[in-house]
Amino acid sequence: MTATRSEPAVPALPQTDAETYAAWFACLAEPMRVQLLHVIATTPGSVSVGQLAEMVNVRQPTVSHHLRKLADVGFVTLTKVGTSTRVAVNPNCCTGLPHAADAVMGMVKARPCCPTDLPADVTTRPMADADLEEVREIYSQGIATGHATFETRAPSVEDLKTTWLPGHRWVAEAEGAVVGWAAAAPVSDRAAYAGVAETSVYVAEGARGRGVGKALLYRQVTEADTGGLWTLQTSVFPENRASLSLHHQAGFRTVGVRERIAQHHGHWRDTVLLERRRGVGLTTGEADSCEDGMDCATA
Repeated sequence: MTATRSEPAVPALPQTDAETYAAWFACLAEPMRVQLLHVIATTPGSVSVGQLAEMVNVRQPTVSHHLRKLADVGFVTLTKVGTSTRVAVNPNCCTGLPHAADAVMGMVKARPCCPTDLPADVTTRPMADADLEEVREIYSQGIATGHATFETRAPSVEDLKTTWLPGHRWVAEAEGAVVGWAAAAPVSDRAAYAGVAETSVYVAEGARGRGVGKALLYRQVTEADTGGLWTLQTSVFPENRASLSLHHQAGFRTVGVRERIAQHHGHWRDTVLLERRRGVGLTTGEADSCEDGMDCATA
């Protein structure tokens, strides 16, 4: 249906959001700030102001001036360590800035169903008990990255058998080998939450970067849509940007950032809570009424 003035496709952009987004975009109207933000966002951990000046080949006072502007709107954080200032990207902005562009362009309600550019050489199938040893090994490889889960060791095969919902566990195969898995676990034993599940996706170390995650997530969300699940949710470390991007492609939205939610190897960690709702025509007639909210908190 074509939208008319009396029936807008999306709600009007609130004035406060418009003012916030305008401040963000105005900050990025300077090319040097865009370049600096890109360097900071793609550098693991934090970086000193002096290092940044060398990386972009610009005098340190000029870099410091632009960093203060980026920090004022919350794109980066500045932390004093001795006589040095360490700069890090604000992880909330990894989702907040793309959301701002989508909101301004009226794309907030048009979340995708699932990834479309699936690899031709990767297939998915239901997970069998015979796969669980390989699944556990891939789980262990994910744990080793330090950015996949709060778990410090993979559960036993026996525990894995009872963890996930029947009919909602999958493996990916390439060249005859299991190279990844996806599964959904119940969030509650209460009947009201029977269609709400916590999802996981893991890809083998040697198979990353070839679309295995896309293939698995496609199978997971499409099967969930027709298999009785109306809400999928997952928590991702802000540092795991590849996973955040993949889930957004599959129609997940960022609900919020749960700050210092738990300790991991003795350090407090944040997680990004994402959610995907089953769409119109796949429920009993109730439309997806979720609205995306602000994601990029100022520092």
